[in-house]
Amino acid sequence: MAEKLFLEVVTPQKAVVSEKAQLVVAPGSEGEFGVLKGHTTFLTSLKIGSLRYKDESGSDRYLFINGGFAEVLPEKVTILAESAERRKDIDLARAEEAKKRAEQRLAQKSENIDFVRAEAALKRAINRINIKNM
Repeated sequence: MAEKLFLEVVTPQKAVVSEKAQLVVAPGSEGEFGVLKGHTTFLTSLKIGSLRYKDESGSDRYLFINGGFAEVLPEKVTILAESAERRKDIDLARAEEAKKRAEQRLAQKSENIDFVRAEAALKRAINRINIKNM
């Protein structure tokens, strides 16, 4: 059985995950990274994406992460996310509506559209849909 490390995923509103894990894979700003127990210490920013981990029993778990930071220690991974949702908590219909709205905004060629914000909304919606459909 693989050695375990402690995973904590926290948002400004609540603790989303607080449990032992065999493996954690997160969406780092410079690329996806994986962590096993005993990993070297580092700190990195996160981008919008999916965080996956193998829980204590070896089952795969998925979360949507909306940016933030990760602190990796040899025995613990702490994710401080702007927002995070477990796969089971993602509202697929809401994500699909958000995707449609973002695509409509981006299709408009108006100067009044905040394209950076619309692109971020589209990324969030697509990632939620992808995670929910895994």
